[in-house]
Amino acid sequence: MNGTPASVVETAFRCYRSQDRAAALPLYAEDFTFTSPQDDRIGKEAFFARCFPTADRFTEQRLLHVTPADGELVFVHYEYELTTGVRYRNVEAITVRDGLIREVQVFFGGRIS
Repeated sequence: MNGTPASVVETAFRCYRSQDRAAALPLYAEDFTFTSPQDDRIGKEAFFARCFPTADRFTEQRLLHVTPADGELVFVHYEYELTTGVRYRNVEAITVRDGLIREVQVFFGGRIS
């Protein structure tokens, strides 16, 4: 994948929202890991089986900030609304190396009004 780490991340979010697994898979390194308060360093296969198919829980997801921290690390601050009408904000720290997403760390935010 060509492009900046931020553009790779933005593409990955678009693939998630549209549930385009075929386009998303090549964005992630084979040794990819995903960590959140609910997942402890799961690999690529587990991520695509458990986490990727969850986009239908959202009615909306907006990227508020996509901020490169250095040559590899991108912070993403986003807001989403669940099908229940409740809104939340999260932050993800995403490492992109050699055009591939290597690691995602999710930090859950609280409910917003």
